[in-house]
Amino acid sequence: MGTKITRREMLKLSGAGIVGVMVGASGLGGVLNLLPEEEASAAEQIIPFYGQNQAGITTVHQSNVYFASLSFIGKSEESLQKLFREWTAYSERLTQGKMVQEDTSNGYVPPIDTGDSLNLGAAKLTLTFGVGPSLFEHSVLNWQSKKPKELKDLPHFPKDQLQERWTGGEICIQACADDPQVAFHAVRNLIRIGIGVVKLKWSQAGFLSIPEDKSTPRNLFAFKDGTINPSSQAEFNEHVWVSGSTQSWFNHGTYLVYRRIQMHLETWDRTSLKEQENTFGRYRDNGALFGQKNEMDEVDVFSKDLEGNPIIPEDSHVFLSRLAKQVIHRRPFSYSSDIVTETGAYDAGLMFISFQKDPKQFIDIQNSLGRVDKLNEYITHRGSAIFACLAGVKKGSYLGEALFTSF
Repeated sequence: MGTKITRREMLKLSGAGIVGVMVGASGLGGVLNLLPEEEASAAEQIIPFYGQNQAGITTVHQSNVYFASLSFIGKSEESLQKLFREWTAYSERLTQGKMVQEDTSNGYVPPIDTGDSLNLGAAKLTLTFGVGPSLFEHSVLNWQSKKPKELKDLPHFPKDQLQERWTGGEICIQACADDPQVAFHAVRNLIRIGIGVVKLKWSQAGFLSIPEDKSTPRNLFAFKDGTINPSSQAEFNEHVWVSGSTQSWFNHGTYLVYRRIQMHLETWDRTSLKEQENTFGRYRDNGALFGQKNEMDEVDVFSKDLEGNPIIPEDSHVFLSRLAKQVIHRRPFSYSSDIVTETGAYDAGLMFISFQKDPKQFIDIQNSLGRVDKLNEYITHRGSAIFACLAGVKKGSYLGEALFTSF
């Protein structure tokens, strides 16, 4: 095997006149095996599509998301099954930074791939697919007997002001990547091939700046979001991945909860730092709980000081969340869409996305927050959806194969 050097090293050698000697003596292929630095880095940008569980759930957080909720408009179960097969082939290629198919030489027909991600690489793209409650009630499919009993629309929570345009859906695609155009391109091409079978119901792009030290990202209120998350495989098995389901097709899957939460930034920006910190029960700068020094320092949030006063305010977000005694895996992103026409305020906030093995985990937390949560003064829930994320795909199989073949 020849010696491998990077392109940068190659340029250094050429400047010294060494390359010419090496090539002249033995030929480029025998002695010099070029390994461009971009090839090495490109490999690091690929997250495998195949696996026991879908990627994009416990995967290390990327910096961008494009989330799409779809309606099924096909005329047969076979049309949806065919689409899921095609999505599998497309997804494998997309997550490798490739076009969905190689283009033909016929310049008189539209390109097979829209081409807007050419030369951008894989950018750690993950594609995560889920199915909503209403898909199982669709008259074309008649899948009622395949529906997990826990898969039902989320209940109405206190302070909800949901808008239909951001609510529900029969299929979802979550595309996460470190490049926003890579994420958008993926969903665009997946929906494009599904014309006549699915149509876009709603979509939302999101962003999240990942600190250089890989610490917990901050939301638009500048507080760290996602401090208490499962981190080990054992914790993921306990809190995220479904096992032993009566619907065997769903084992190794999980429930995705989506909430579009408008954050009233103008109101927040007029609030004192002390009051902001009281709202969360954490210090803004380091994310530590009141009375602690570091973000990950744990303490009994219900403890009191020597005078009998709660250390953490009893109407704070942290205090009420802990009352539920539930664990979910949060994977949120921020969004900024436009302005609210009636008020001229920012239409910006949080794309709350969480994964859990049972929707009850999220429901218990949200009910615990209820009307008491001090954060309610600064947020409004505008959208809501739940999906059963399919199990991962094995090489040679396709998305949802067990769902289509189960009886």
